[in-house]
Amino acid sequence: MADVQDVLIVGGGAAGYTAGIFAARDRCRALLLEKFSAGGQVLNCEHITNFPGFPQGVAGYALGPLLQEHATAAGLQVAMNEVTAVRRDRDLFLVETDGGSHATRTLIVASGSRFATLGVPGEEEFVGRGISHCASCDGSFFMQKPVIVVGGGDAAVDEALHLTQYASSVTVLHRRDALRACASLQERARSERKVSFRWNAALRAIEGADGVERVQVEDLATGKTAALPASGVFIYAGLTPNTEFLGGLVPLDARGQIVTDLRMRTRVPGVLAAGDVRAESARQLVTSAGDGATAALAAVQYLRDHLWPA
Repeated sequence: MADVQDVLIVGGGAAGYTAGIFAARDRCRALLLEKFSAGGQVLNCEHITNFPGFPQGVAGYALGPLLQEHATAAGLQVAMNEVTAVRRDRDLFLVETDGGSHATRTLIVASGSRFATLGVPGEEEFVGRGISHCASCDGSFFMQKPVIVVGGGDAAVDEALHLTQYASSVTVLHRRDALRACASLQERARSERKVSFRWNAALRAIEGADGVERVQVEDLATGKTAALPASGVFIYAGLTPNTEFLGGLVPLDARGQIVTDLRMRTRVPGVLAAGDVRAESARQLVTSAGDGATAALAAVQYLRDHLWPA
């Protein structure tokens, strides 16, 4: 079958494009499918300082296209389609998208994750009217206004720092009594006069009329709830893996992440996973790229051992 791919990659983040580079360099017929723009979640990052080769940092919106350019130069084919379903058909995998279907001998799932929601009153109502997951996209809408950031990891603290360019104040709500972000980000945040912290705090409701006006915050130590003024709420409370389209093809862990071995292989021969979508991922840009390289090498070895003629 002339239209059968050797390697099909779902997801256009660091893991997916790195897998594409390695697969294409091994002269595989390789196709990457991505529903949005090159880079995935990295596009939400205003300033990336922990990816090798960029000592002054790099903007996510710049790095994403560079990853794609590198991969396509190596020979990777890219299509902007959303994958809706995957099923096995003998020695092939059939991948359905909103733009048609594809057949492939191996499948690398690098579909990443999306920001988790809190499920609190007002959250769904105010999406686009004060609720955001991207400070670099929406921060300018809150010029000289108070904003809330929910979370305590790298993404939350980094975005809180970015918001200081616009907001009158940035209050970070964290359910624990210490941040999970890396030490350098913590140091910067603690020295920023616009940033304050509410420890052992949980967001319970988002309220307002035409837009967000205030939030209800519970003190987890005392159980008391208080209102805080806010025009914007930026939520970074974990990630939800994008695995629904797999339809039970591969085993998932309790969090919905794909279970793999150290070579990124799932329990289904020919299916691999890389990046945030897999269990035990470090959820760092550089490790996602490493996952992608490992997955591609394992896919090529599978093809040589099982499907390609000697």
